[in-house]
Amino acid sequence: MSKTLKVVYPEWQGGVNPNYVLGAKIMDLIVPSSPEIEKVEVPVATDNRKDLLERTNNVDAAKLLQAQIETFTGILNTKQPDKILTIGGDCAVSLTPFGYLSHKYGKNLGIIWLDAHPDISTTEQSHHLHEMVVSSLMGKGAPDFNVKYPVSNEQILLAGVVKESLRPMDNNVENYNMKLLTPEQLKNDPSLISEWIKANSFTKIAVHFDLDVLSPDDYRSIYPAEPGLNRNDFPAAIGKLSLENVGSLLKQIDENSDLVGLTIAENMAWDALRLRTQLNKLSLFN
Repeated sequence: MSKTLKVVYPEWQGGVNPNYVLGAKIMDLIVPSSPEIEKVEVPVATDNRKDLLERTNNVDAAKLLQAQIETFTGILNTKQPDKILTIGGDCAVSLTPFGYLSHKYGKNLGIIWLDAHPDISTTEQSHHLHEMVVSSLMGKGAPDFNVKYPVSNEQILLAGVVKESLRPMDNNVENYNMKLLTPEQLKNDPSLISEWIKANSFTKIAVHFDLDVLSPDDYRSIYPAEPGLNRNDFPAAIGKLSLENVGSLLKQIDENSDLVGLTIAENMAWDALRLRTQLNKLSLFN
């Protein structure tokens, strides 16, 4: 019988945004539980003092991130799960579990990156680890964070990326010859993902589900759904898929492969954050 491990990892330093801590705690409650799945939590630093977020080798908060990754890696090496459910946190939370799965399953592993952005930058283009996770999984990202057992570009499918909103920092999509499916392609033909899995003979699949692949009109706990935000001023791509779209894709992936990894990342619980801000003003809490 395979062993599944649920890891709550409220890591936020990859994007230097502590609001993801609350988002991870809420997502932990949302994700279905099972008596067959062991749950652990990776402790993360919560202090956002500037000196603790110091940039090292062009990565913000590098030392904190490395310490937390070391803890997460130790948990996986001790528990030796066959499947990993990771609750984030920002997108950098997928680096450790997917690196572990790459070691365990090698070329049999395919990675589906459900995200409005490709997260494929390098330290020359970004200082935030959550923007260079895919490149680091291929051994081409932040040198201090490149995984020990990298995957090839052929093992990664970028799904839901808004192609017309790609920025100069995303140019490695072309440089690395990445396979990309747009939201429109996925809506028109949801079977494209299953076809990619079959065409590459992957027997194991890990899915990174960044909630910002969703449209803020459909799911409001994501960065571009911030109350009062003028979306025309948002500096990055805004997702276009619905929850039903993604739910259907995930079910299809599950039915056509052995799903060994699932990350749910970047839950931005705006209403809960706003409520907490108001409550914190009371003397009762100070």
